Amino acid sequence: MKRVKKKHLPSKICLTCGLSFTWRKKWEKNWEEVKFCSEKCRKSKNSKSL
Repeated sequence: MKRVKKKHLPSKICLTCGLSFTWRKKWEKNWEEVKFCSEKCRKSKNSKSL
């Protein structure tokens, strides 16, 4: 398996905190559906801090 440098991985902006986060192996199968950078942000999705 070929390794990819972190700067070449896809990234998104978290809908709750607004920070950028990069692709992780555990999100490989559902990357299109990932919207939050962490479990904490996912649980507090109704109270946006922005």
